[in-house]
Amino acid sequence: MPTRIGTSLETAVRCLESGRLVAIPTETVYGLAGNALDPRVVARIFSVKGRPSFDPLIVHLSAAEEVFRYASAVPDAAQRLMEAFWPGPLTMVLPRRAVIPDIVTAGLPTAAFRVPRHPVAQALLKRLPFPLAAPSANRFARLSPTRPEHVMEQLAGKISYILDGGPTEVGVESTIVRVADDGKAAWLLRPGGIPAEAVEKVLGMPLLSPEHSHIQAPGQMKRHYSPAVPLMLVDDLAAWIGRHGIPDATAFLAFHTLPAGVVQGAVLSPSGNLEEAAARLFAVLHRFEKDDRVRRIVAEKVPETGLGRAINDRLRRAAAEPPT
Repeated sequence: MPTRIGTSLETAVRCLESGRLVAIPTETVYGLAGNALDPRVVARIFSVKGRPSFDPLIVHLSAAEEVFRYASAVPDAAQRLMEAFWPGPLTMVLPRRAVIPDIVTAGLPTAAFRVPRHPVAQALLKRLPFPLAAPSANRFARLSPTRPEHVMEQLAGKISYILDGGPTEVGVESTIVRVADDGKAAWLLRPGGIPAEAVEKVLGMPLLSPEHSHIQAPGQMKRHYSPAVPLMLVDDLAAWIGRHGIPDATAFLAFHTLPAGVVQGAVLSPSGNLEEAAARLFAVLHRFEKDDRVRRIVAEKVPETGLGRAINDRLRRAAAEPPT
């Protein structure tokens, strides 16, 4: 099946309404989208990605008020987050109605919902009579796509259409939060495009760490977001190079300054801006991955604040040892 890249909403709608899969732009990363209410379509998403069935998907809605059709309860605290951050890169895990198929939620009694703010995604969702299940449009555990060509590199021949919305703005996946049924507690299940500090300010309480080891939302597996070459995460590039030198076939990823002597490397944000760093992260890793001269990536942590928490989370998971 040939895969085409284009800007036609009509083509995307026809594909989705006929049960085919379409890669769509969101403000975070490109998503592999299909009818969230059709279990057969959702099964194809899992198959195309090579994604394990125990890893739930996010249901993308056209507007905040739609959540009441698919969630069985929406606590007041969750509604405050909706008002503050939707449309936008915040996903909320809520009790689900039976209309959401079990395959979407990996059999969990909850489902993950978000309203993307990308204008192309908004226009597409408003034309469809169903919400979209849309994990990142890549092979499972590989680098997330932030440009149409990233999708083509991994999924060419496996999907019908890539809806081109240009490079993504945020560059890392959405923040995922679960609010307790009584609204008196909330958990950060995945750091992402909305800083945890901003969520806590709206909630008026700190976000807790997940109390269970089992997967409750996407992006919680130990190894994820990984390039095809090994990645090592270090606290300080200059200190690491001082101890180890500059090995051959190694690319260096710095936050705002490359150490002296590094030729093969990239800076996420020369000004030290975490938003810019997040937007560039996956694009730089894709570039390293495709470079035949690169056999290893050494990346340094960014400040663990704001979007830095999401960047470090992606780098830690990319650096994790593959399962044996």
